[in-house]
Amino acid sequence: MELDFERCYRAVDSRDQRFDGWFFTGVTSTGIYCRPSCPAMTPKRQNVRFFPSSAAAQRAGLRACRRCRPDASPGSPQWDVRADVVGRAMRMIADGVVDRDGVPGLAARLGYTERHLHRMLRAELGAGPLALARAQRAQTARILIETTGLGLAEIAFAAGFGSVRQFNDTVREVYGAPPSQLRTAGRGPLVGGAGTVTLRLAYRPPLHAAALLDFLARRTLPGVDEVRDGSYRRGLRLPHGTGEATLTPAAGHVAATLRLTDLRDLAPAVARCRRLFDLDADPVAVDQTLAADPALAPAVAAAPGVRVPRAVDGFEMAVRAIATQQVSLTSARTTLTHLLATVPTPSDVDQEDLVAESGSARRKPLDQPGSAGEGALRGFVTAEELLGVADAGFRMPVGRRETIRAVARAVVDGRLDLEPGGDRAETARQLTAIPGIGGWTAGYLAMRALGDPDVFLATDLAVRRGATALNLPDDPKTLDAYATRWSPWRSYAVIHLWRAA
Repeated sequence: MELDFERCYRAVDSRDQRFDGWFFTGVTSTGIYCRPSCPAMTPKRQNVRFFPSSAAAQRAGLRACRRCRPDASPGSPQWDVRADVVGRAMRMIADGVVDRDGVPGLAARLGYTERHLHRMLRAELGAGPLALARAQRAQTARILIETTGLGLAEIAFAAGFGSVRQFNDTVREVYGAPPSQLRTAGRGPLVGGAGTVTLRLAYRPPLHAAALLDFLARRTLPGVDEVRDGSYRRGLRLPHGTGEATLTPAAGHVAATLRLTDLRDLAPAVARCRRLFDLDADPVAVDQTLAADPALAPAVAAAPGVRVPRAVDGFEMAVRAIATQQVSLTSARTTLTHLLATVPTPSDVDQEDLVAESGSARRKPLDQPGSAGEGALRGFVTAEELLGVADAGFRMPVGRRETIRAVARAVVDGRLDLEPGGDRAETARQLTAIPGIGGWTAGYLAMRALGDPDVFLATDLAVRRGATALNLPDDPKTLDAYATRWSPWRSYAVIHLWRAA
């Protein structure tokens, strides 16, 4: 990815937070790399290099600045916008695919050879998939070092490192200090119980937190998620176990408390929480485009920083969308609550203690999610579990029930990928081939499950009502044509129209 030196340097000189995550500043005279908004003195031009990723800066032999913590900056918004292979790869790496399946697994899911994938990522980001995953492991390790009381050997394997030596070498190289020194320099382990991690999720301001929480509150399901006292809680199904997340918007960050049965799930849990709250968006760019239309300008001015609430589980979003077809949110919630009540609560498999022993790991039971006094929440049912539900569990028309089952079978068979790393065009094709799924459902899933920022639901009743309230055309065909002026942020326009309705 080409970075214009003058534009980047101006952003660094003005300490513009909007560019955090877009690129990283390497200072050759000090051997460190920073985020653009780092409060340190602006380096001289001759000592500056710009990198498209933290992994590229690390490959150049630079260590992360301890003052501005560039690894904790918001992710680049372009990985949400882009639907190409590099964008999909970045979303999968953030979800931990390389740590679980290796580079061969990542390449297979993308449909490319490892060599070609490596070439594309190097060209765009200055680093290959292994280096990008390594940078993420280093960040996970730092979070665990500074916010938990786990032993360093436990942290090494929980962060995804293959050995304690690899962990020590990587942390020393990336942060310029051994792990033990990071713990001493940090705030110290926070109290929260085994398996509990607290951290701050950065975002680019502004963030309209009230709109996010209100949207999610209207769609909560008992035992799955809830909004209470300005926080959103939900259960999670993660690659290695279950978990719970509590997300509380605050000034400049979202405070996150994660309770995990397996700490190897920290990176995927963080990625899914960021995705759910759309924290990597560029709200200034979105609002500027939408506010250029006089019809939308008052709505944008009244609610700057509106985000698109997304999903932690693509299959869950598919079931919710189908259940909502042609019925109210209240009716859909009643139907889904009954469906969930027919599925037994999953019991977590006992895990042994995680200790370093001949380069391998053994696991011990961690505190179960919800054990801190609050009502326990579980993640949504899996596709496999749903296929085991009897007809009586579906209080909905037969056609809608069979559509949900068809989606579940396609997910179990691997024919349908509803996660953000999936091919958006292919997913839409697969969805609309299923009886009972039309353009509205496919578009809704593209917007919320796949994270496409440029979807417009012209036939949606609430969108049309919102258009009427803003004196826009409410005929679907005319409205769809009008909405092209809002591209590439039409998904955000949908949220504004829903709010106007």
